[in-house]
Amino acid sequence: MPIDALILNTAVLDLRSARFDFIDRLVGAGGLAKCPPTAMPSYTPDELEDIVAEGGATPGGCANVAPLLARAGLRVAVGAWIGAGPHEGLDIQGRAFRDRLAAAGVDVSALRVHPSLPTGTTFIHDTPTGERGGIAYFPNANDDFDFDVFEREADRLGPSLVHYMYSGLSARGDANGGRDLADFLFRCRERGALTMVDSHTLTGDPAAVIAGRRPVEAYRLLEPLWACMDVFFTSLDEARMILNTLEPDHALDLDDADAVGLGFLEWAAARAGGGRPRLFGVTVSDGAIATRIAPDGRPAPILRVRSRFLSGEVVDLVGAGDSFRAGLILYLTRFRAEFEAGRCDVETAVQAGNLMASLFIKAPLQDRCRWIPPADSLLRVATGRRDYTSFGDLLVDLRTV
Repeated sequence: MPIDALILNTAVLDLRSARFDFIDRLVGAGGLAKCPPTAMPSYTPDELEDIVAEGGATPGGCANVAPLLARAGLRVAVGAWIGAGPHEGLDIQGRAFRDRLAAAGVDVSALRVHPSLPTGTTFIHDTPTGERGGIAYFPNANDDFDFDVFEREADRLGPSLVHYMYSGLSARGDANGGRDLADFLFRCRERGALTMVDSHTLTGDPAAVIAGRRPVEAYRLLEPLWACMDVFFTSLDEARMILNTLEPDHALDLDDADAVGLGFLEWAAARAGGGRPRLFGVTVSDGAIATRIAPDGRPAPILRVRSRFLSGEVVDLVGAGDSFRAGLILYLTRFRAEFEAGRCDVETAVQAGNLMASLFIKAPLQDRCRWIPPADSLLRVATGRRDYTSFGDLLVDLRTV
């Protein structure tokens, strides 16, 4: 039976510990960077096993999306490389990643064991002061994403939607200036799948890069993708950096979030072209700015959709954008006919993303799916008009609608 969604690339295990003070020396205090495999710290398998056993490990990347969809009742699979090792044929990180996905009901049959590279790993320094510590991402096997291998998995699984994570973070996936990924997406479309891409560059100090209007070369990888992405949502900071890179002479006030969102979407819609409908957006701190693009290439009025689900205590914001996209995927797979007819309800689609993200960032780190309800319940609440001032009331309504 065809599946609802196939989430591709970026199998990564996030490891958190106060012992990771080396990260601040590697990327700077509070810094964020993609690091070469040669800089990977030499922790023994026993030491890594201890960190996992202590609760210091959470799957990231695809695991910020796929388990949420599975919990909501969608048929979802993940396709990515994980590393080989002595633990049921996998390394510590790969086994933990696979087992968490499988336990959440995700189809892991498209996970492939890389013959030489370890599973992608992120080291996060939990500082004793509570301030943000450094984050070092080691792509490892993710750097070798093989479109031939995973296109066969897409053919086998027949997904309604293919979501690639992330443009900008895989050496082989980004090869030929992003054209290999574009060709793959076109072929997925030919087989009947909607296509969705998330971009990420792990820019270490985005505020300084934005203020200096400095280009980020990895965003040039998006240029061949505009014509083959059905869905594209990016963060406000990334929208700023994309414009500074691809449209350096723009006159937008980068301190005006609404102006950036509107300007970016008008600019992106012009590059998407016609032929089929699109849904593009920019996420902001309290929701998203989004537009539906008709098959003739004309954008609908751009909407500023404020989240109705802001109440509640945030546990961790890592993965917030990924979980927002999980809500979009849920909406698109349930209302695909409306989307393809150019009648996508932009406000409901965005509120589905807002709601999924709200539930994700307020859940315990070791149980990020705790509050995720069945798809019908989530969509009924997303379609409603209530602005929740109590997270408890939101959870009650999700259980009773």
